[in-house]
Formats: sequence, C-alpha cells, structure tokens
Amino acid sequence: MEFESEDDARKFYTGYARRVGFVVRIMQRRRSGIDGRTLARRLGCNKQGFSPTHKGALGPEKKPRPSAREGCKATILVKMEKSGKWVVTRFVKDHNHPLVVTAHGYSTVGDKDKKIEELTRELERQDQLCAAYREKLLTFMNNVEEQTEELSSNIQVIVDNIRKVESEVLKLSHHSHR
Repeated sequence: MEFESEDDARKFYTGYARRVGFVVRIMQRRRSGIDGRTLARRLGCNKQGFSPTHKGALGPEKKPRPSAREGCKATILVKMEKSGKWVVTRFVKDHNHPLVVTAHGYSTVGDKDKKIEELTRELERQDQLCAAYREKLLTFMNNVEEQTEELSSNIQVIVDNIRKVESEVLKLSHHSHR
C-alpha cells in the first residue's frame, strides 16, 4: 500500500487498529542526515516490547505496576520513496495476546473513562466522610473545652473553699493558743 503522507499512513493504521482491537504505539523513525526530515516510521501494537524495569527508582514502598507490554511483534513500517509517496515496506499482522473488539471499536478509552468516573465518585464519597468526621471531631473538641472550663471553675471554687477553711482553722488555732 502507499499513502500521500506519513500522517495518512498513521491515520490508516490507527483506524485499522481500532477495528481489529488494539492500540497503536508510535515507534522509531529514521531521519535524513541532511535535512532532518523523517524518511521512515515504524508503528506497532502498544503491547510491543517489554517495559524497562525501574528497580531502585521506585523504592521499597511503591508497588510496581503490571506492564502493559507483552513482547507483541505486530508492526507496520512505512518509508518515503523518492516520488514523495509513503510505502508500506513491512507489515506484521499477528499479535501474541487477545484483541479487544467491541461494537464501537476499541473499548479501552471507554473502560478508562468508566474507571475514572468510578474513582471520582469514590473520592467524593471519601471527601464527604472526611467532612463528617471533621465536624464530629470539632464538636467533640468543643465539648472537651467546655467540660475543661467547667471543671477548672469547679476546682477554683473548691480551692477557694479550702483556703477559707484553712484561714478559719488558723484563726481558731491562734485563738485557742492564747
């Protein structure tokens, strides 16, 4: 097959991927050493290759995410001919993993949106719980403050009464010693 531009080739492969049931990853390109323009482009399945492991960078507390890459070989290579047309020079059709086809094309975007909505709802619920707990905590702290003030004023009354009694006892003991 041939295309008028690299962009047309990419759009075609992306449409094909959506119908078949995979997501495209834009891979290597070869550039001209003279003017830097793209001479060839490889596109493939997003499960192509294997994710590099970033051990150490994550640290012990972070869980590694499962890799989306499974070493899939499905690719297309398009090169620009001297005529300016882009020609498919290599095409690998087979995937080493199940493809996800739905009535409306590829489902991942919808699934992601659903998951985001679900998580957003959960976050809102947690926010409401936090607000309710904050309210209860503030009420509790206010009650403790009021109780503390009442207790300290009661203690002050007791201290004052003890002082009065002590002064009475001192007066009496002075009178009895005479």
